[in-house]
Amino acid sequence: MKSKAAIFTEIGKPLIVDEIEVDDPGPTECLVKLDATGLCHTEIWYMGGGDSVDYAAMSPRVLGHEGGGVVVKAGSQVTSLKEGDHVVPLYISECGTCVECRSPETNLCSYLDDKGYYEGVMPDGKPRFHWHGQDVKHFMGTSTFSQYTVVPEVALAKIREDAPLDRVCLLGCAITTGVGAVLWTAKVQPGASVAVFGCGPIGLNVVQGARIAGAGKIIAVDLKPERLQMAKELGATHLINAKEHGGTGTGAVKELTGGGADFSFEATGNTAVMRQAFESVRYGGGKCVLIGVARTGEEVSLTPRMLIAGRVLTGTAFGGCKGRSQLPELVDYYMDGSLKIDEMVTKEIGLEQINEAFEWMKQDQGYRYIVKY
Repeated sequence: MKSKAAIFTEIGKPLIVDEIEVDDPGPTECLVKLDATGLCHTEIWYMGGGDSVDYAAMSPRVLGHEGGGVVVKAGSQVTSLKEGDHVVPLYISECGTCVECRSPETNLCSYLDDKGYYEGVMPDGKPRFHWHGQDVKHFMGTSTFSQYTVVPEVALAKIREDAPLDRVCLLGCAITTGVGAVLWTAKVQPGASVAVFGCGPIGLNVVQGARIAGAGKIIAVDLKPERLQMAKELGATHLINAKEHGGTGTGAVKELTGGGADFSFEATGNTAVMRQAFESVRYGGGKCVLIGVARTGEEVSLTPRMLIAGRVLTGTAFGGCKGRSQLPELVDYYMDGSLKIDEMVTKEIGLEQINEAFEWMKQDQGYRYIVKY
């Protein structure tokens, strides 16, 4: 089958929008026709050489991991999905049987780790994409920058059919990561105080998660007034412009909370801000959750006695969400109006504008861009 796609070929080069060939799905896979895909800073990081991989061996490759689509063909051994089902591809699978899936403490399913996930192939060791006679690698098991993509059954969340795919596609990463960090990683309780360091696309959804969880104080910390205003619209009760506090919000958070927040979340990827977020939680049980991805090789410096005093430092991937079983709950939140997604969409574009949109993102313009196929 032919498909429109944006193809990564080389570090620092724009994606090539062209037609590729897509094979039928293998026995445990599904062919999905995507309605839309979101653009994420993860791809910017990857295209800029942020990952420690052999790029020559991993290219060409179809990137993308925020998608919403419909199953058009299911493999012979697929049991949980059928043609016509609406799905969101998952960059963290949920097989339901591995040690991690059986544990309530993590969402990091290991099923695909040894089955080609990092090599960019399907479980049988082969890709399903081809371009000008050569194989094209997959990305994060999803490759949503192709209108037709092949995804393992265990990496597809079935969702309700009345949800607009060009909005819930964003649950494939940014929104779920932020909201889930509150609900499933930190397990924020009603009335708790929450501080959010960084109000970009992830941090704003931490704010939403805190609101949904019933937090008492939701403190947004950022350097940009427009982002703080957006945080207020999504549920923040207090705003801290770090520029007015020497570039850090730690002291202001501690003052607002009488000594430290119950929970803090870091959503910048800046290791200095990670320390600020950690030092803003109360002693004796305050928890800091790191969400932002630091540059390869960077380290976080902490004062050990702050850990000894009972503060907890942890991290999260995809918000701790077990995608197949828990992501549909977030779709329900969106459909009943509890979760705001439309407000996160800066612009809808065609695939031909994908490189231009990435440039806008590099200039910190807007929140989320959606490619409509």
